Amino acid sequence: MAKTSMIEREKRRAKVVKKYAAKRALLKEQIRDPKASQEDRMAAIEALQKQPRDASPARKRNRCAITGRSRGNYRKFGLGRVKLREATMRGDVPGLRKASW
Repeated sequence: MAKTSMIEREKRRAKVVKKYAAKRALLKEQIRDPKASQEDRMAAIEALQKQPRDASPARKRNRCAITGRSRGNYRKFGLGRVKLREATMRGDVPGLRKASW
């Protein structure tokens, strides 16, 4: 199990990312706009830099939904490798089974 504080930190980051997503998208669009003046671009860059660091989706870390493990996660299932294997053995994951040849 991951530390509870780490799991809570990731939840808080997810909230912040969601809160600022629309504003970040608007600012990034202004920065990329070829018709925008240099002053408008610089103002958009400064506004983007003044946002909290955790507003960036790149800071979000994928974690296992059960244990909170940060490494060895499968995005498709939202589980870490150990818990995915256990769920597969129980037959909880449709269409997935242990390989044998």
